[in-house]
Amino acid sequence: MNYLFVVAHPDDESDAAGGTINKLIKEGHNVAVAIMVKQAEARRGLSQTLATDEEEAMAILGVKKVYHADFPNIKMNIVPHLELVQFVEACIDDFQAEAIVTHHPTDTNNDHVMTSYAAQAASRLFQRKSVSYKLKLFMYMETPSATEWSLDSSARRFNPNYYVEIGKEGLNVKMKALEAYKGVMRTYPHPRSKEAYEGLAAYRGCQAGVKFAEAYEVVFEAH
Repeated sequence: MNYLFVVAHPDDESDAAGGTINKLIKEGHNVAVAIMVKQAEARRGLSQTLATDEEEAMAILGVKKVYHADFPNIKMNIVPHLELVQFVEACIDDFQAEAIVTHHPTDTNNDHVMTSYAAQAASRLFQRKSVSYKLKLFMYMETPSATEWSLDSSARRFNPNYYVEIGKEGLNVKMKALEAYKGVMRTYPHPRSKEAYEGLAAYRGCQAGVKFAEAYEVVFEAH
């Protein structure tokens, strides 16, 4: 199956789904990543070698197809929604995506929210255009330091109902990919620390009865 991970920033793919991406590729699935923000100027401590860091991380995960947009960091809310949607649609069409994975729409990071809305709207491409492929799966991923900080109590927060066992090996691959992004990792108890990632993977694994897992919320599935 063709899986398209639609993320706001470089490193979000590893942060939320690095173990899953690597596992899917090893199982023979096709995986591509679409990144909305090319340069993340507003992010503190981010490496000046972001492009090469990203290349290294993608190589570690096994990803060979990456789409890039250049929307403004932490300013995606001022970009016309149509432009965001059209970029995601172009990625879907080119990759013939059958599964779309993106941020949860209540993440505290506004770029994540705008990315999620764009991916949701773009998923309707299958209804608007005659294509040879169909959407089989749409789900939200859990992005540490953003998903757990869902402060809007009026909104329905991330509610995982799908777990991917990544095991210790998958967790190690995820950590290597994250560490390729200089300036991203923090010291414990920050949610982007090694201890926090290990703890979250262990906790999600316990919920599903498996050894280390990444959690998702499936919102659409067709067989």
